[in-house]
Amino acid sequence: MRRTETEGRGPVRYGPPQPEPGLPVLPELAAAAAAAAGRSPAEPAGGGPALLDAASGYWARRGLPVERDQVVAAPGAPPLLLALTAALGGDVLLPRPCAAWWAPQARLLGRDVYHVPTPAECGGAPDPYALLETVRRVREEGGRPRLLVLSVADDPTATVPPPEVLHETVEAAAGEGLHVVSDETWRDTLHHPRDTVLIGPAEMDHERVTVLCDLAGPFLPPALPAAVARFPATPAGSALRARTLDVLTALGATLAAPAAAAASYALGEPDPIVERLAAAVRLHARVADAAQHALLAAGALVRPPQAGRHLYADLGPLRSALAARDVGDAQDLEEYLEARLGMPAPGGHRFGDDFDALRVRLSTGPLLGATPAEQQESLTAPDPLRLPHVNRALTAFGAAFDDLRAAVARRTERTERTERIEPPH
Repeated sequence: MRRTETEGRGPVRYGPPQPEPGLPVLPELAAAAAAAAGRSPAEPAGGGPALLDAASGYWARRGLPVERDQVVAAPGAPPLLLALTAALGGDVLLPRPCAAWWAPQARLLGRDVYHVPTPAECGGAPDPYALLETVRRVREEGGRPRLLVLSVADDPTATVPPPEVLHETVEAAAGEGLHVVSDETWRDTLHHPRDTVLIGPAEMDHERVTVLCDLAGPFLPPALPAAVARFPATPAGSALRARTLDVLTALGATLAAPAAAAASYALGEPDPIVERLAAAVRLHARVADAAQHALLAAGALVRPPQAGRHLYADLGPLRSALAARDVGDAQDLEEYLEARLGMPAPGGHRFGDDFDALRVRLSTGPLLGATPAEQQESLTAPDPLRLPHVNRALTAFGAAFDDLRAAVARRTERTERTERIEPPH
């Protein structure tokens, strides 16, 4: 079975970052980090007791009780996933598309990576039947599939897999002896929590699922990287945790004291953290909804964003207008939109999607304001869309795609006029 090609995707160091927060750092969070800046003792590999206890409390409040010795912390999600992948061994299966930082960890270790299509209704988790077929074919060709990475609140598609789809996928993975890493970075950013049911794989399979959360998504700024993982409470889970700690120790992947202090503070979920997160989610949801409507009006295909700070758009219906602008694939689209919009617009190929498909991830963070003062005003406004700076940003955003829609309409009109003048024989 052909593995995913690595050529043509651009160097890893130029890969897309997580969707931008677009907001100032919470003062209480900055104070927690600053208070630890003068601390001289280093954090132990895997995280200190305060951070591990805070992570345990975070998961317990979400119905996933866990002891301190089942948790590991690291200076960011990529080194933590790298350590997990090294500890597990074998080949790696990922949904198509998936978070841009998943595949490089496996490739760095020399592991084979296989992308599995997702269902039509969502991203984040592979279609269970496609997963079974992929595992069968990989084994027939001598591969050793061991790890499936999936997400319950997906980057890049901003969708949440329905519980029934996720359950079938987790059952299929268990039946094939795969260990599941569930990336739950964006689980606390549901745009409409009353209308969206989110159930994690660890609630379905207590023995074969490790939960990973990158705190530099919903809780921490990118300048304070920290991530935590929850391992199964089984002998196999304990052994996997120990091997993961060995890898982190060998890498010297320990948290800086300011990042550990900020992570401990955030995971404790005091009122300032809870209130900021709720306000940020409302803001990003409102702007994402407006951006989606602009894209749909232009003729693009976009699933309703359900979580996070981004959208995933398919500009295939606008291909003729893009071709007239020398845009023929995802890399061309990325370069064209970044120049046209003045903001990051990573193409779908960055996320393991088809190179020839005209798909792109668009973040809402750059639409919230150009200065901390504007961003703060967006956060506290009763209706952020009425603010001049947000309105201008959304108008410019929509205009870029409306120009493409108009070009397609003109081309279609010319074609129809020609056919009326010269009917086919």
